[in-house]
Amino acid sequence: MPEEKDTNPHPAWQEGAAEANAAYLRRRITIDPITRLEGHGKIDIFLDEAGQVERAYFQVPELRGFEKFVQGRPAEDMPQITSRICGVCPTAHHMAATKALDNLYRVEPPLVAKKIRELVYSTFMAEDHSLHFYFLGGPDFVLGPDAPAAERNVLGVIGKVGVETGKKVIAMRRRWRELIALVAGKAAHPVFGLPGGVAKRVTPETQKQFQEIADEGIEFAKFTLQLFEKVVLANTDYVNLILSDTYTHRTYYMGMVDKGNRVNFYDGALRVSTPEGKEWKKFPPEQYLENVAEHVEPWSYVKFCYLKPVGWKGFREGPDSGIYSVAPLARLNVSDGMATPLAQQAYEKFFSTLGGKPVHHTLANHWARLVELLYAAERVKELAADPQLTDPTVRVLPTETPREGVGVVEAPRGTLVHHYQTDEKGLIQKANLIVATQNNSARMAMSVEKAAKGLIKGADVPEGVLNRVEMAFRAYDPCHGCATHSLPGSMPLLIRVRDQNGKALAMLRRDFNGNVHRE
Repeated sequence: MPEEKDTNPHPAWQEGAAEANAAYLRRRITIDPITRLEGHGKIDIFLDEAGQVERAYFQVPELRGFEKFVQGRPAEDMPQITSRICGVCPTAHHMAATKALDNLYRVEPPLVAKKIRELVYSTFMAEDHSLHFYFLGGPDFVLGPDAPAAERNVLGVIGKVGVETGKKVIAMRRRWRELIALVAGKAAHPVFGLPGGVAKRVTPETQKQFQEIADEGIEFAKFTLQLFEKVVLANTDYVNLILSDTYTHRTYYMGMVDKGNRVNFYDGALRVSTPEGKEWKKFPPEQYLENVAEHVEPWSYVKFCYLKPVGWKGFREGPDSGIYSVAPLARLNVSDGMATPLAQQAYEKFFSTLGGKPVHHTLANHWARLVELLYAAERVKELAADPQLTDPTVRVLPTETPREGVGVVEAPRGTLVHHYQTDEKGLIQKANLIVATQNNSARMAMSVEKAAKGLIKGADVPEGVLNRVEMAFRAYDPCHGCATHSLPGSMPLLIRVRDQNGKALAMLRRDFNGNVHRE
């Protein structure tokens, strides 16, 4: 069919040979749509004549043009506009945008404002990490990768672990979201970040509410880690799956660390480690363009990030390839530890169990995410107990003429960069967003292809095997709504014209190069 030709990346489609196209259709496996992620995507798998996987493409066909349509808007609108990119991680965009405004206006927020921001952000990280484990990634382990698709969801998880556990999960997430709304105005799209501080102080009553729920959050994180040990680590088949070469890539890693090289979500330097686990570079966020570049492929609207000094060497791993990874596993790999005691214990157990640093097993992201869940819950408790938290001086008004600013946080899915350039009136002239899923996109594409090649043997593929291929990207917790950007050239378009009876009269097709064809 013509619409399959339009989006197919395989070179045989470009040759236009009808027999070859028909043959490839018989040897083509498509997972569309892919499931349990934020955004949209599909996987195209092509088999050779022997039934072995020749290529697998992880395609993202959706497109969002936030970098373009924010141009001309006041810079101070960015925390509100960019939080609309995603309904799952709006707090990450709001916080990165707010920090970019601090940098843009050259204003240093009061210490209490930074603590309030980190308090809200740590609460968000705990809520988001629990969402992924119980709703998106966890069902593959709690129910099993070969369970019927209709059961591999949160309802199936509740059926397996019990209604009381389900109630606990839902209640804890609700409490975290209520805490976020108390300070940030709204849980889904926060409205509290301003250049130089925050919109309102934390009252003693609000501080008390955070303190009351903080211990409950820690207990929930400990419970979730125990559940992971019971369900996953106690299952030899699951452990072998995690450690298998099918889900392993030896790449660079990047994440934010504090002055002691411990994991930090809100502020710090960006640290990159080599595939051997050594520090490659540590740099301030403002230097990201010196170290990160983007590669474009015609078959996806997600750009592929790589380490600029190493260079783009294609979709391959190793120290000579500039491909790197972010997200929980990467953050643990680049750090020297966690900044809270219980999370530090969990961190040490993670690496001792998996053979030491670095851990290259993609599915280990699920465990690393729960170590971070415990850290986030502990950090909420620490910040909620700070006597300075209720200080009423929560903002310094900007006085500098804006020109350029960079803001970086660690989103649940990894390093998130917001970079704005404005005129002297503070109107956005250029915006560059590099989100976590972009940072992971090259490694994710490699993971999908390696899983397909390792698991698929012939055209008759059980549904459970296809789900195991999806598990290769699901571990990264990707958000393609955040990650998609416009590419050079034109967006492919297909228009069909039919009469009142549904008969096809004409079809117009625009390809990647902007050429229009009538068929």
